[in-house]
Amino acid sequence: MTEFMKMLLLLVVAGVFPIMAMIMPLLIEPRQPNEEKNSQYECGVDTIGRNVPRYRISYFLYAIIFVVFDVETVFLFPWAVKFNVMGLFGLIEMFIFAGILAIGLAYAWKKGALVWK
Repeated sequence: MTEFMKMLLLLVVAGVFPIMAMIMPLLIEPRQPNEEKNSQYECGVDTIGRNVPRYRISYFLYAIIFVVFDVETVFLFPWAVKFNVMGLFGLIEMFIFAGILAIGLAYAWKKGALVWK
């Protein structure tokens, strides 16, 4: 068996396994729906009123800013590892990258997106 065939077998198994894991419960689960099973349930208490909570947009803004700076660290780590290879050009390039992100953060700060109300 060649190396290519081993890799192909691995890809086939990796593709078939999750599909089978999703199909098997549909084939073997007992289906006996009734009103009690179809009712909404939350922490052992029946829901009263609206069951979809409303979230403030500020939560999402904080999450987006977190993701942006998390991605920045993903780009900073390989740069730091290969800093000696890139030299001055790499340093200038990373300052430009970090500067663009800093401008975005300053803009969000100026617009009041980071003020917790």
